[in-house]
Amino acid sequence: MYKLIIRPILFCFDPEKVHYFTFSIIRFINRIPLVSGIIKFIYSVEHAKLERELFGLKFSNPVGLAAGFDKDAKLFNELSNFGFGFIEIGTLTPKPQPGNPKKRLFRLKSDAAIINRMGFNNGGVIEAVERLKKNKGVLIGGNIGKNKLTPNENAVDDYKISFNALFDFVDYFVVNVSSPNTPNLRALQDKEPLTKLLKVLKVENSKKDAQKPILLKIAPDLTDSQLLDIIDIVAETKIDGVIATNTTISRECLISENKKETGGLSGKPISNRSTEVIRFLAEKSNKAFPIIGVGGIHSAKDALDKIEAGADLIQLYTGFIYEGPKLIKEINKALIA
Repeated sequence: MYKLIIRPILFCFDPEKVHYFTFSIIRFINRIPLVSGIIKFIYSVEHAKLERELFGLKFSNPVGLAAGFDKDAKLFNELSNFGFGFIEIGTLTPKPQPGNPKKRLFRLKSDAAIINRMGFNNGGVIEAVERLKKNKGVLIGGNIGKNKLTPNENAVDDYKISFNALFDFVDYFVVNVSSPNTPNLRALQDKEPLTKLLKVLKVENSKKDAQKPILLKIAPDLTDSQLLDIIDIVAETKIDGVIATNTTISRECLISENKKETGGLSGKPISNRSTEVIRFLAEKSNKAFPIIGVGGIHSAKDALDKIEAGADLIQLYTGFIYEGPKLIKEINKALIA
């Protein structure tokens, strides 16, 4: 029904407007008595084989929603009804910011992909915290970044602010230094500034009564040498894992008319590269740390490929948009089988 009827209608309209319209619809139908239970019944899959325990957290299943979909933590309870094992909110910044000028979100239908140059548009971490106080038991990841106007030399302060503000309301943290849509942000992936940033957050974490897992989200555009640096950084800073990968700036083998739009590319074209990065990290580190695999998962096979390559958990974004919520159920059933 989704791919035959709903998606063709939604894809007739501007993707950013459709995103917010869809949020309104999901919120509305979940307020109707019994509907949230019906949605859970249709899409959720429960089985002991799906359960995972990583960095001290128990996941009911390994399929999560990637950051960027519910940036401001407005719909995590309702989205969890579609069968996700966890929801990652953000990227959040200390201060609210509008993001980049519109139009900034583009469908590449012929490639089953999306290009976005959103630019960390969000209402700020404090607003998100107020919504997270209404969490009904959803396992939440908090993806944090820096404000656009904060120079890189002061970026650590931004990450500290969001880390401390979110600490009591999320289950794990993701340090995002890999978005291509904030000027100079990816420079923070270099070994020296990244090591400094992660060590500072580890110190902040150590001040808490009970520490929270800290993960690093990396770009698919890193070279083998840079990926080896990531492995060294994880070992040195003792963070808890890596999310591989964010969107890419590559435009190889695209056929859609709007393929030259600037921004980060996600969807099917990134699938192979994301899996390559996962495999490289897993093999070269001798599986020394957990990996969450994300990038181009549009089928159960795509998910299984990433798990075979070394991913412990996976996340959906563009695949969820193109394939609909049944994809979550299909992946979980394939994992059981």
